[in-house]
Amino acid sequence: MTASRPEDKAREDLDPLVVDFLARAENASAANRAAFDRAGLKQGAPSRSGPPDTAAKILGRNWAAPLAVGPLAGLVRPDALPAVLGAAGGAGLPAVVSALTPGSGPAAPETPLWLRTYAFEDDDTARRIAAGAQDAGYTALVLALGPQTGAAPAPVTGSGLRAAADWADLERLRAACGLPLLVAGVRTARDAVRAVDAGADGLVTDRLATLPAVAAATTGGRPVLLEGGVRRGADVLTALASGADAVLLGRPVLDALLTGGEAGVTAALTGLVGELTAAMAFTGTPTVTEARPSVLRTAPHPVTVTPLPGTAPAPPPAPVPAAPDGPLRRADLHASVSDPVLDTMNFLNEITHRYPDAISFAPGRPYDGFFETERIFTYVRGYLDHLAAQGSTPQDIRTAMYQYGPTAGQIREIVADSLRADEGIDVPPESIVVTVGAQEAMLLVLRALMAGPDDVLLAASPCYVGITGAAKLLDVPVTAVEERADGFRSADLEAAILREHARGRRPRAFYVIPDHSNPSGATLDEATRRELLALAERYGVLIIEDSPYRRVSPGTPPPTLKSLDTSRSVVHLGSFAKTVFPGARVGFAVADQPVVDDEGRTGLLAAELVKIKSMVTVNTSSLSQAAVAGALLAAEGRLSVLNADAAAYYGDAMRTTLRALDARIPAARRAELGVRWNEPAGGFFLSVHVPFRADDAALTRSAQDFGVIWTPMRYFYPQGGGQYALRLSTSYLTTAEIEEGTARLARFIEAQSHRG
Repeated sequence: MTASRPEDKAREDLDPLVVDFLARAENASAANRAAFDRAGLKQGAPSRSGPPDTAAKILGRNWAAPLAVGPLAGLVRPDALPAVLGAAGGAGLPAVVSALTPGSGPAAPETPLWLRTYAFEDDDTARRIAAGAQDAGYTALVLALGPQTGAAPAPVTGSGLRAAADWADLERLRAACGLPLLVAGVRTARDAVRAVDAGADGLVTDRLATLPAVAAATTGGRPVLLEGGVRRGADVLTALASGADAVLLGRPVLDALLTGGEAGVTAALTGLVGELTAAMAFTGTPTVTEARPSVLRTAPHPVTVTPLPGTAPAPPPAPVPAAPDGPLRRADLHASVSDPVLDTMNFLNEITHRYPDAISFAPGRPYDGFFETERIFTYVRGYLDHLAAQGSTPQDIRTAMYQYGPTAGQIREIVADSLRADEGIDVPPESIVVTVGAQEAMLLVLRALMAGPDDVLLAASPCYVGITGAAKLLDVPVTAVEERADGFRSADLEAAILREHARGRRPRAFYVIPDHSNPSGATLDEATRRELLALAERYGVLIIEDSPYRRVSPGTPPPTLKSLDTSRSVVHLGSFAKTVFPGARVGFAVADQPVVDDEGRTGLLAAELVKIKSMVTVNTSSLSQAAVAGALLAAEGRLSVLNADAAAYYGDAMRTTLRALDARIPAARRAELGVRWNEPAGGFFLSVHVPFRADDAALTRSAQDFGVIWTPMRYFYPQGGGQYALRLSTSYLTTAEIEEGTARLARFIEAQSHRG
């Protein structure tokens, strides 16, 4: 089973109140995270030679990069505050310390300190803290404006805070202290203008969506900082291009602290600065002050500043001339076309083409040594003979092959027989829809099930990017239910369902690959499968079971969820891409759920999927269906027989990879390095956890300097994660390639681990 992220394991040891606080903090930054995910960067040529300069100057002080370490780590782990401050000082970055952190005080002289303060019930307390800040070594104050909900865990805050800070608090604080004063919680242009008028020397906003408006309304060279949702260097550049002068870091620092102490924080800060440098180089941005909205693929909306009474109105934005003959603007297209996942996959393809001599563990596709071109004609002929034996005339056969054919598919009976013979799934043919690959099946099912803005898809995470991509195309929100170190737990799904209900949303379906999943290679045991079915029935949630890897693995797999389904809680998706051949592009959905209309008439969900398919692809290729049907008929419906030799090959490839990895990085050495991997019994994939960030920069170095390619696991986490893991695909390589490839990979892991 795939291990969970190290930081998640570390969080299990925290006080439950602290864990709840972190969950609330994550929810608060979810909108920013989604906005960062929708944004993207355009590649551009540098305007001058030399590497990008990340240095920033904020409130008259020089920073190594436009990053400040936020107060989150100190609030959660007060005892570790010196480690955080030491790492920040060593990186040449400032740190924000909360006035609520017990024992908070000055750090090493090289660490610039800001003090974050709040609205206290006792005004004298607020004035005393502000007045003593300068003597304590702080160089600026940050007042959290607005409601104090989520300011800190209850054990830290006690009961000394008022419900909210207001403008009067700002004015009193301004009068009590001569330090630069920043106001946090500014979310609108109007509030920005008011904060400046009240004496604020800078602003902190937690809304990326309104950041351009806030920045445009801020005058006098006052810095604007963004907090919440920043995870990567590309996020930092996105914030800068949207109007921020710097960002506050909370979650990345805390995660690094929990897993690696001061050294972990140092590595995280170094990594973020490196990623920012790479993002600037990619976009051709020479300095942080020259980051412009033009580097963003999804540009910010035009900004309108609402003036306060008595102030001059802002001039209206200049009209944008129509250009009917010009190029389309990507910003005017659906946000899914700018999704970072699409670019990361393009980046992987680019790396593969750039280093053709590298051994690639990236492609998740079948080994084509088992494909014989002539067999396609044999399969098609076998299907035509079957039609004739069933009584079809030559004209019927010609029509079946040359015309569009039924939208639901013309081989549903053959697919139903195969499912019954191989999987124990006994459903009528009319509950099956033959699709253009399993990808179309995902799109149809999501479109049918997700009826309103409050409907949400739950997905086992890490998960196949195709389902999250389909969800983005349809504007369907996805909530990740992450695997733990010992595998997926049904209790985590139940908790996610309850959380969504509490938020007023309807968890409509849960997507999972139960057998040798992509990307982790994990398989659910039968007990967990039965627990999932019980949960689905209890809460009225459908399970979308994706099953492409069952018959590419040796041995008898556990029963499918659909074969155990007695309450019609499972929509089963299948594909013949991994078994018959990928080029056929034939998949299917089993959707036998009853659907009742307003007049009380009952049909099947499959019939609703057919309506949608008729507007998408009309029908699945008759020729492709014929080839797949002929293959199934030749094996009497048993893919297990048809694919026996290939499954044995894939099993050998997986075992060879695991043996080679064990020989190259023995157990004792793995323990020293902090390297581990899971051991799937079949399928195409396994995951390797490493002590360094397995990001695009590391992948480039691996391909260029060591001649081996893999896939970063972070591509497969819909809500962030996987930074310290990589996916290996074993299906497409020969034994010799596996032996050499694992040797190269081991050398890379050793070198990168020492590099940090």
